[in-house]
Parts: sequence; structure tokens; C-alpha cells
Amino acid sequence: MNIVILGAGTVGTSIAEVLCATQHNVCLVDSSRDALNRVEEQLDVRTVNGSACDAVALFQAGISSADLCLGLSSTDEVNLVGCSIAKSMGATRSIARVFDHNFLDNSTFDYRRHFQIDQILSLEHLTALELARSIRMQRLFAVENFVRGSVEVQELAVEPHSKAVGVPLKELNLPQGVRVGLISNAESAYIPGANDVIHAGEHVTLIGETDRLEEIKKLFEHRSPPKLNVTIAGGGEIGYSLARLLTRGRFQVTLLEANPERCVYLADKLESVTVLQADIARRAELEEARVGKTDIFIAATGRDEDNIICGVEARELGCQKIMSVVRRSDYVNVLGKVGIDFAVSPREVMARQILGLVETGPLIGQSDICGGEAVVCELEVQKGVPITLKPLSEISLPSGLVVAIEREGYVKVPGARDQLQAGDIAVVLTQKENRDETLAFFR
Repeated sequence: MNIVILGAGTVGTSIAEVLCATQHNVCLVDSSRDALNRVEEQLDVRTVNGSACDAVALFQAGISSADLCLGLSSTDEVNLVGCSIAKSMGATRSIARVFDHNFLDNSTFDYRRHFQIDQILSLEHLTALELARSIRMQRLFAVENFVRGSVEVQELAVEPHSKAVGVPLKELNLPQGVRVGLISNAESAYIPGANDVIHAGEHVTLIGETDRLEEIKKLFEHRSPPKLNVTIAGGGEIGYSLARLLTRGRFQVTLLEANPERCVYLADKLESVTVLQADIARRAELEEARVGKTDIFIAATGRDEDNIICGVEARELGCQKIMSVVRRSDYVNVLGKVGIDFAVSPREVMARQILGLVETGPLIGQSDICGGEAVVCELEVQKGVPITLKPLSEISLPSGLVVAIEREGYVKVPGARDQLQAGDIAVVLTQKENRDETLAFFR
């Protein structure tokens, strides 16, 4: 595959290295000749010295025949404009990385559609998703990433004697816009059909609108489980995104931030989160924030050293589960020794996301779930493909389920009578072994 990367900084170079290792043809565009010289010393790639927003530089990079253009510079506006120009010049797929969370919020303005690019990714948001997935342990958490928060995913434990026990799914009379995406137990997880029966002790993953999910939770449980206390150290974009993701679950979230102006901003944006001004480098302030009493502590500042140190302090204060954001790969070996239970590398998260996009055809994004047994795919529906010929109730996907549709900027969970149209974006859940058969319906 021919791939053009805009930006030869830390992120662009690391992604180029991953793509070169998987035998893709890579060209980097950057205005810094020194940065390109460093890349050429390390990797077998082509380089073009020039602005990522300059059509001449993009032409020299071969953008008209590029299968994928990745905007990975350190400037959001450069990535958005550069990827938009690349798409107009003939790039098959164009994806921009942004830092500002506002570019991901479609409620006021849809930047992706405006710039006519295929996807907008945030390294910080992806990192927060990885942390949240580990905290929430939801097997279908990837769905929330693809539908951009418009649809909620909840995993519930089925309690004995609840109304859903022993009842086939088709007899539960779930409301329009709610789907059971997954049923799991200690041995396995599977995508259910209409005749499958739910048993006590199993976990069901529900997909739908928040209000409707709240209505039907009583079918599976008698009472809501107690809330867990979560403390996040660092109110940057990772901490902010993580706090937003956790407010929709069974968590009581406290966010620690040293900058008073940032605290005001966070408190205004996160109404259900407790925001405290605290210097996480000071043990006394961690004690005052009652970090030792929290169930989960996540260190998500911009410095690896601070994240590791405050994680160690939180462990000594009595917190049982410590998580951390660690950017430097050479720190990985010491994390377990100092008591860090789980660490996330933003670059590795981005690399996995990019590799999931390196495929031609209708596939826009992909994420493995259930330990690789199943996969969530984001697909662009093209004109005349088999999936558009009949309503969903009359199309039998092999161990697959359409869990969400985006049409003209609006996302919904489809019903049996809904029919996909050209131009739709479909989020599909399928068993890994049936992935290619399912994708055939979109080709």
C-alpha cells in the first residue's frame, strides 16, 4: 500500500516505522529538512521537504496514487487542511490526527464532513479509550469509539431470578433502537441470535440510546451495582477524555489538576466529576485528596516520570489498582517492579489503530474484542452492494450484527426493518472467523 504521512515528528516517525515493518511504501512530508534527514537515517522511506498544506509538495509525494494519507503533524489545522487537500487530489483515504477535543465533537460542527476526510483521530482520546476499556472491562467498548459517543454501550451481569433469565431474545420485546450485542460467560463470548437464551451469571452487552437502556436494565438486574471511586491525576486532554468516558458508567470520578484556570475549565465541562486543584508531585496533597481510599488511580499527566512517581505514592497510600500513561518504551520493564498494574503507551495505541485502517475496500476502521475472537468493523456502504438490497431482517450475516448506522451525521441503532443505503457508515460486529464472509456483503 502507498501511504503518505504529513509530519515527520515523533508520532509521524513512529507510525512510519511500524508501516515500513509491515512492508508498506511510505513517504513523509515535512517542512523541516533536519527532521527528514533524521528519518532517512533510520528508515527506508521517501521524503519530501515542504508544507503539508502545499499541493505541490503533496503532488511530489505521490498523493494522487496514495491509498492512505495520514495527517500526523503537531498542528491540528495543518493536519485537517492537508488531509482535505490530499483527499481532493486523489488519495483513496485520508485521516487526520488532532489534539483539540473540540474537533471530535459533532454536536456543534462536523469537521470531518466539512473537510471531506474519512476520519479524525485523537492520540489523547484513543489513549483514554484504552484506559477506560481496561477499567470498565466492557467487551464491546470499541463500538463507542466508532459511533463517536452517539450510542451508549453497557455491560450488565444477569442476576438470578431476573426477568430475562431463560427467555429467548426475541421474546424480551426490546424497544426499537436497543440491541444485545454480546453474551459472555467464563468460557466464551458470542454474538447472539434471536433464539438464544440468557442464563443467570452471564454478562450481556447492550447497545442503544441512554434513556432506553435505563428502561430495560431491570430485565437483567434487580439493583445497580455500587459505584467505584476513580481518581485521575492530570487534567490534560487524556485526563479530560477519560473522565468524560467514565461518567457514563458506575464510577465516582475525581480529577486532580494543578493549574487553577484549567480546573475552572474542567469543572465547567464535567458537571458530574469532582475537580480538585492539587499538585500530584506532593504526597501531602495526594493524601488530602484521599487517594489512598480510591479504588482505581490513573496517572495521566504529560510527564512519564511524574506518572510513575505519583503512581508509586498512590500505591503506598493504600490504593489497590494503579494505572499509568507511559510514553517512553524503555520505562516498560520497570513498571511492574514499582507497582504499576497497567500502563498505556499513546504511540502504541495509535499504531494499532492505524494498522487496523491499512486495508483497501469499504473498511474504515477495525478493533478486535473478546481477546481476538470477534471484531468490530466500521464500514462505508457503497452503491449496489448486497447489504443494501434488502432490509436487515432479510439479510443473514454469518455470525454478524449491524449495531449502528451513521446517516447524514446522525447515528442510530438500527431495527429489523431498517435498510442500509449508499453513503451510510455501518458499525458491524462479527466473529473473527466470519469476518471476510461478513465484509463480502459490503463489496
